[in-house]
Amino acid sequence: MLQKLLSLLGWVGTALVFVAVAVRLLNGSGTLTLQPGQERYITWAAYAGLALVVLYTLGQWRDIITYFRRRQARYGAIATMGVLVALAIVVAVNYLSARQNKRWDLTTNRQNSLSEQTIKVLQGLTSPAKFVVFDQQTNMDRFRNRLGEYAYNSKQVSVEYIDPDTKPVVAKEYGIEQYGTVVVDYMGRRERVTSDSEQDLTNGLIKAMTGKERKVYFLQGHGEKEPNKTERDGYSALSGMLRRDNFAVERLVLAQQKDVPADATVVIVGGPTTDVLPAELEMLERYLARAGKLMLLIDPPLGGAPAALPNLESLAREWGVTLGKNVIVDVSGATNEPSIAVAATYPLHAITERFSTLTIYPIARTVDAVSGGVNGHNPQTIVETSRASWAESNFASLSTGVQMDEKTGDKPGPLPVGIAVSAASSADGQSTPPATTDNAPKPETRVVVFGDSDFATNAYAGVPGNPNLFANAINWLAQQENLIAIRPTEAADRRVTMTPRQQTMAFLASILVIPGLVFAAGVFTWWRRR
Repeated sequence: MLQKLLSLLGWVGTALVFVAVAVRLLNGSGTLTLQPGQERYITWAAYAGLALVVLYTLGQWRDIITYFRRRQARYGAIATMGVLVALAIVVAVNYLSARQNKRWDLTTNRQNSLSEQTIKVLQGLTSPAKFVVFDQQTNMDRFRNRLGEYAYNSKQVSVEYIDPDTKPVVAKEYGIEQYGTVVVDYMGRRERVTSDSEQDLTNGLIKAMTGKERKVYFLQGHGEKEPNKTERDGYSALSGMLRRDNFAVERLVLAQQKDVPADATVVIVGGPTTDVLPAELEMLERYLARAGKLMLLIDPPLGGAPAALPNLESLAREWGVTLGKNVIVDVSGATNEPSIAVAATYPLHAITERFSTLTIYPIARTVDAVSGGVNGHNPQTIVETSRASWAESNFASLSTGVQMDEKTGDKPGPLPVGIAVSAASSADGQSTPPATTDNAPKPETRVVVFGDSDFATNAYAGVPGNPNLFANAINWLAQQENLIAIRPTEAADRRVTMTPRQQTMAFLASILVIPGLVFAAGVFTWWRRR
């Protein structure tokens, strides 16, 4: 009778432990919700079950000892220990993986990871940012994967998913008109994005963070390249990138203005073929005196370019930059074209920090920093060519084959192609040395000079480093160092295109040839064993 009672208690104890563990798991997963105070009953049930199991074990101690003395029991114990060890290893691995959440992206171009630019933007968040996704439940996954990475990289990011069909009041409150809309909410400022691409989501976040649109003016009227021209010598690809980065792009004819517009964030002089007028030069100088930002892209005096641009050259020299009267020849072999200068390493500067992507400069000139600076301005080189290049001063010899000759004024590489210079600007509009007593950002005058305007054209927009370097320079000029980074890459198209004959051969090989060989090998093996 006692044995039957102990057996019953053992089964009851096992059932109590099982039920307690099951309820705990269901409550943790959200399937079952326990009311306040109910959890202690589950705990008591688990303890009671364990006590009954222990009581049953103590009551059966003679039978247990007899069982384990058998050879079969010893083998079973060894097998059980092996299972327990394996289970312990699995539990340990899962515990460590949960505590140390490391992930690796093995895709080409790191398509499943956020770009450096996005990570820097997320790290710059000082207040909570909320992404509200409005779409049908069946389409939410395309946003979950991407925005999950945003939340993973910043504790300031939260994501909410709303089906406008089930919550029409909320959708109306946000002004949602179509499925697949993401609202970025940052400090009360809202931006709408209708795409799940990283670039669009990040740009939406940037717009919400800045709260205003900045303007980039392209100077016109001197043969400069057009910002909206779609041909290979235009800047339309560049303009599109600037617009995606929350810049408005406009043309500027200074000869028709009294001054540079007050809302100009950056002014770009891109490849002029004639010089600016003295009055225009004065406008640019006044603009720089009030913490303006200027980018000069000046081609060498070759072909249709003028022999000299005295006003623009004097403006560059005011900021410690001399435009070389030469053309850079590069025989490194990277492009098989000596007139295209190549840069793969970059001096340390905020624009080129952690930047190591190759950039090319077709028909470029040197831009040299004046030794000791000018007016207290100390320019810094940001791009220079390799040692396999030199500055050729004899333009006539370029078409007939040329060798470096230092006796005729040629300069060996590495050669500077890009220079940046800055100076703090005081309230009275005069440039002063940078202040060091206050860590807060202060308005600065900033100038970037490149000895080439073609590297930013549509023809070279496909060179990954060119648009990235240009965008970094623009963000530095705009005093947005937190946006200086490598931008998101587009997914590579890896589809295989085959002719009809190739499709037929692939079909025959996969459906007939390979299975046929396996079948023939099987028949041959069977025949030999007979």
